[in-house]
Amino acid sequence: MLIKRKSIEAEANRKAGPGKKPPLDEQPKPRRKPKYAPVTLSEMDGVRYLHFGTEWVQGAMRLRKPDWIELEYAQQMMAWMLFIEQPQRIVQLGLGTGALTKFSYRQFAQAQVTAVELNPSVIAICESMFKLPPQDERLAVLEMDALDFVTDPANCETIDALQVDLYDATARGPVLDTPEFYLACAACLKSHGVITVNLFGDHPSYAKNLKAMRFAFDHVICLPEVHDGNVVALAFKSGNELDFLELYVRAQAIADSTKLPAKSWVNGLKQGKIPK
Repeated sequence: MLIKRKSIEAEANRKAGPGKKPPLDEQPKPRRKPKYAPVTLSEMDGVRYLHFGTEWVQGAMRLRKPDWIELEYAQQMMAWMLFIEQPQRIVQLGLGTGALTKFSYRQFAQAQVTAVELNPSVIAICESMFKLPPQDERLAVLEMDALDFVTDPANCETIDALQVDLYDATARGPVLDTPEFYLACAACLKSHGVITVNLFGDHPSYAKNLKAMRFAFDHVICLPEVHDGNVVALAFKSGNELDFLELYVRAQAIADSTKLPAKSWVNGLKQGKIPK
């Protein structure tokens, strides 16, 4: 059985209302409208930040460079570019400020780009405050649960690059973290597909997620920690031997075309941790 999303929003939906519990044979009441953590903003030194009502940063955008990926961990989420040069379908689970979605949409003109976000307020604020482009034949922003997306048979073996950044207001660990979830992610990838996942290194969820990822994928490796605990893990649908000479050549091409620090990704892969 697949475990439902464990977040503040989902927990609020499952709380019983006042009064006695209904008889067991009574038909269940319609689910209440989801309650989401408040979406708030802050700005400092020309950068706009997204929060869910707490101090935890859920994403950022430099006002003068709205299509640039501002945060280092978010740049690392694009490390799949070292292995896939011409993706046909890129999917982001968890929209945040839309940084990865915007960058992928602008950079890969041949690709279908999909973002999956449960909270409609996040989608609205990305459109109004974070320069998310309007949807078209290449860009789709879906208001739905990421678990429902990855378990939809229509998405099986359709994705080249899958980027997973699923945090709620507490921001202490991904809200979807089971082996079943990662197995569903793996099933969505093409044979050469790569998944990048934002983890929180200084938290028990880190080991739990890595164990679940190793259950679902042939090869998992973590880049060095950045920011205040962010660790980006890469996992491959099929076993992938790392040819570092080739990767450095590819990294230089990425840096030349995008200005992303791709060489540092290769350096990170060389010293990165492969979970036991």
